[in-house]
Amino acid sequence: MSDMRGRIRPKNLRQQVAVESKRRTVLFFSIVSVAFLYLSFTLLFGNMGFLKYNELKKTKSRLESEITTLEQENKQLKQHVTALKQDPFYIEKHAREEYGLAKPDEYIFQFNDNAR
Repeated sequence: MSDMRGRIRPKNLRQQVAVESKRRTVLFFSIVSVAFLYLSFTLLFGNMGFLKYNELKKTKSRLESEITTLEQENKQLKQHVTALKQDPFYIEKHAREEYGLAKPDEYIFQFNDNAR
């Protein structure tokens, strides 16, 4: 009788089978529910979850746009270097604008826009 404390005491075998079947059903659905909750939590918030995936996707997009911008800048710098090495008119233009150089017997006038 000490084993049956707190339990329903079935009157016959049919009741005992029904009680055990109900217990197994409740246990099964409890385990399935806990497993489902764990998997849902892991899929959303885990190390490789959906939120982390979205964050990595945004980072990838940002880095791709930075790469595109840097590639364009690199292309312009290469063109600038090539022009400085090969184009005498570009070299002269650059020397005049950047360094204020002039040819002999040539005058350069510079005006300040800050005079108000």
